[in-house]
Amino acid sequence: MTAADDLGKSLAAAGASGAQVVSAQVVDVTAAGVNLDYQGTLLLDVACPDSYRGRAAGDWVAVRPGAVPVVLWRLGPDPGGTDAASIGEIATDAASDLIAISAYTWGTTTPGAGWEQVNTLWTRKDARGVGQLYAQIGSSAPSPTPPATRPPKTVTISPTAADSWRNGRRDDYASNPMQGDWTGGGNRRGAWFYGTGIADACAGKAVSSMTASFTRRAGSGSNAKRPLHLYLHGYTSPPAGQLNLANGPEELLSLSAGGKGTATLPAAWRSALASGSARGLAIYASGSTDYMAVTGGAITIKFSA
Repeated sequence: MTAADDLGKSLAAAGASGAQVVSAQVVDVTAAGVNLDYQGTLLLDVACPDSYRGRAAGDWVAVRPGAVPVVLWRLGPDPGGTDAASIGEIATDAASDLIAISAYTWGTTTPGAGWEQVNTLWTRKDARGVGQLYAQIGSSAPSPTPPATRPPKTVTISPTAADSWRNGRRDDYASNPMQGDWTGGGNRRGAWFYGTGIADACAGKAVSSMTASFTRRAGSGSNAKRPLHLYLHGYTSPPAGQLNLANGPEELLSLSAGGKGTATLPAAWRSALASGSARGLAIYASGSTDYMAVTGGAITIKFSA
């Protein structure tokens, strides 16, 4: 019998006496729904409707009581303004790849004053692979103002490998990166590897931010929200022996069982990863308090130039 089952029965009883909807706070977003804090009890993977979009830890939601609680809707202000801003940002990013032409027409006569005849038309790809056209004309008329230079597009680098180490060697009993020790067999350390992908993506560009996304696997350690102890490492691929840790630890993200979230990497870390002096991310903890298994590890890089 789980905490969710116990609470479901009590909520069902309350529902029978007239309480049809209760409120609870989101602890973490999961692949299947959300983890909820209801009066101090942690409910895992509570299902949500498709209309509950933009889910985030800290949201207050209305929950239908029952043996299997279900989120009905989010409580709070209208998210329309936030959605509009997000859509506008996406549209602006897409439009940056386009070269605007204000009008397109044709006819059997010359177009009249102000038009220039093209002697030769040239084309090329710019540094970002975007097609460009250049018209060579016979006069010295000034060229139109070129479009403003925009920073390179955001890129996401997925790990090429991920694993765990224990007692100085790769752990045959761990299928995902792990931290801590649950059974007394020795503290685990896990890591994500990217080859040279991060530095290659950042070459010649100014990095404005790096974030890393993670999901905590259910069934490893306490269900409660616990921190990831993050480190840098210098490996392009998994070492055969001990995984040595570099800068850290940083507690940039805490997750409950099944929760997923994003950690914003410190400026010094993104500089090290961009330059290649660091190559990837790792986790390590001592003892059972913060024991967990973690998946994900994709790194999203935004550029300012």
